[in-house]
Amino acid sequence: MTRVLIITGDPLAAAMAGPAIRALNMALTLQSAGHEVRLVSTTRAEHPSPPVEMFFVAPGDERGIAAHERWAEVVVFQGYANTQFRTIARTDRMLIADAYDPMHLEMLEQGRELPPATWALRVSTARDALNDQLRRADLVLCASERQRLFYLGQLAGLGRLSPTTYADDPDLRGLLAVVPFGLEPSPPIADAGSGMRGVVPGIDADSRVLIWGGGVYSWFDPLTLIRAVGVARERVAGIRLFFLGTRHPGVDEMGIVREAFDLATSLGLEGREVVFNDTWVPYDRRGAYLVEANAGVSTHHVHVETTFSFRTRILDYLWAGLPMVVTEGDGFAELVESEGLGLVVPANDVDALADALTRVLADSAEVRQWSANVARVRESFVWSVVLQPLLEAVAHPRRAADATPGRDAMGVGARTARTAGLGHTVRMTLHHLRAEGISGVTSRVRKRLGR
Repeated sequence: MTRVLIITGDPLAAAMAGPAIRALNMALTLQSAGHEVRLVSTTRAEHPSPPVEMFFVAPGDERGIAAHERWAEVVVFQGYANTQFRTIARTDRMLIADAYDPMHLEMLEQGRELPPATWALRVSTARDALNDQLRRADLVLCASERQRLFYLGQLAGLGRLSPTTYADDPDLRGLLAVVPFGLEPSPPIADAGSGMRGVVPGIDADSRVLIWGGGVYSWFDPLTLIRAVGVARERVAGIRLFFLGTRHPGVDEMGIVREAFDLATSLGLEGREVVFNDTWVPYDRRGAYLVEANAGVSTHHVHVETTFSFRTRILDYLWAGLPMVVTEGDGFAELVESEGLGLVVPANDVDALADALTRVLADSAEVRQWSANVARVRESFVWSVVLQPLLEAVAHPRRAADATPGRDAMGVGARTARTAGLGHTVRMTLHHLRAEGISGVTSRVRKRLGR
């Protein structure tokens, strides 16, 4: 039995997004394997019925995090914990960085709507924090083989691929392991009155429902999808596109949400063929919505974020047994195509997408075969399977072959600045004062106080 501390930057509550969902399922799987687990959020820990020990520790609270770090034998963290807590950056426990989300690539898209100086700062902060993770970690987790190749290059540039780490681990799986996002072993079941049909206006028993199973962010392409639904409504009676969530519990609403709503309204689709759920469905209720859909959809633009992304919503489509339509360019598109899980379409192609939506909503042998394939592939993504590298590491904790006391001498290059504490607050205030003026600083203070 090993004592494991897991740290996430996302809220642990009834409504959770990807990072918190992943951290919670890591905790549950490790707990089921006989380990002791503490789960810490640096934003909020208010789960109504916590299935594991949950705690809140504010960024920069070294005393608060040290109590958990001293208790633990293994520390697993996501996001910015290494730059928010010196205790974590310098721990002598086994340190596992969960880098399943290449946050510096994500920030290239997420920051588009910010002032240029702030966008550049967000990207550089994420890059430096991730580089610091890769320098210090005894083990790094990524979500796919495609991501693994990307991170191997980054680790090489940071000096972590050396004779010391290579000698007894030539495939380097002991330094960088693939741990995809997972799903529950039992598929969701229908729960009349708690999903969409007969509850959401415009969606009834006869509707042919496409579900967008997550948030709407700037790196996705809901606009082409909405236009394609406008074309396909002439071919598919009762077609409905349902956006499951438009308000991420830990991220400000992006302008693309308003663009999508305005486009659907201008095309006469909003509230009928296109339906927006303006809240965030609680994690343990999402299955009731998914199981009532006919197919899942995920459309995005093609750029570097796409190349190395891992679309967690597509796992929910696997979980619910849904055939799917997805845009080309990412790892899941390759899976959909190779395993026959639905259709892959070119990016930004309204006509090709409308044709695919028409096919996936048909009552046909083709669709039934896709559904059967989904059920088969689903078994390889359950949490107990995908978390095997983590389970093995926790069962036999060890430091990296190139580990040094305090971790400061691991890897090469400059160390990143802290992202918590008074110094960080002063740096950010001065930055926003220069980039946006006093009105920008005032707006940010009000927003922070509103949280």
